Amino acid sequence: MGRRYNDSDFGKFTLLVFFLIGAISCSTVFLFLTLVFRVNTASVVTMQDEALVERSGFEDLLSEEEGKCCGGVEHLELWGEAVRWGNDFRVNSSEDCCRACKNLCRGDGQRCLCNSWVFCGDRDACGPRFGECWLKQQKDALSPDRVNSAPRDNVMWTSGFVFDKGEGIVGLENDYGILRIQLLPDCAPQSVSYILELLALSHCIGCQFYRAESRGRFWDAKGNHIKKATFGPPFALIQGTLESHEFMFKDIPKEHCPAIKRGSVAWVGSGPEFFISLANHKEWRNPYTVFGYVLSEDLQILEKISRLPTKSDVWNDIPVSILENPVFIRFRKITT
Repeated sequence: MGRRYNDSDFGKFTLLVFFLIGAISCSTVFLFLTLVFRVNTASVVTMQDEALVERSGFEDLLSEEEGKCCGGVEHLELWGEAVRWGNDFRVNSSEDCCRACKNLCRGDGQRCLCNSWVFCGDRDACGPRFGECWLKQQKDALSPDRVNSAPRDNVMWTSGFVFDKGEGIVGLENDYGILRIQLLPDCAPQSVSYILELLALSHCIGCQFYRAESRGRFWDAKGNHIKKATFGPPFALIQGTLESHEFMFKDIPKEHCPAIKRGSVAWVGSGPEFFISLANHKEWRNPYTVFGYVLSEDLQILEKISRLPTKSDVWNDIPVSILENPVFIRFRKITT
């Protein structure tokens, strides 16, 4: 005869069954919630990663460009507080003087000890001062203390700027926001010197955007060209002029010419026509002087301008889109 379960055994068995059912239910709920939150977290991380990729790419690009060149402006003398006197510090070239200044910017969060330099490189004009390298600290990096000499060709000095992180940013204020532009004095010193002159004006009468073309279907949101797509029109750029009516513009000689990236600010020819790119234009082989980059957080302002009403025109057999109403630009000093 088989063994009969008594009440005590049945109760224990029942409790075990309920315990197993509860454990399975809890596990199922936990697994479901884990999957849901994992999906949500993944989407958030993806958006953050995209922002970090764009920002990181911008930072890397600045470091890459700044590492390639270290130049200055001939026939320009900058004053300012000397942190190293040139009469006891001589170097072989303006590039060496520039790098000596950069070496005083440690990049450790401390203020740069040197943000400008002055070098005497004309042996005949400098005489016994040939090779002097003065490392200086301007009180305001965007408003340097210049020595005005006329004619300028008589100035025997070459000067340049070194901007610390957070310095050297100017704002192009317009009706749609303020485009913050990180200037590149190492690679385009003459261009940056001209921009600082515009910044010193109370108004930049004549400065404006007059052409606006979106990325269309040829570039994605990050500015990457879509495979098998054409390269425009539209050409993914905002074009304008930085010629003020307050003084005569002089052609700016060609300076550093890297590849055009999304956010690049460059001259058309020798200026004062300029453009800001909305895409990575590896197909553009012509050399353009790139003198700055729009901060990635402000690229949305460019996108707004690119979608403004336009009218069609043809330049040298190339269709272009001209803004129905120009967007006027006002220079602003940006402090961080």
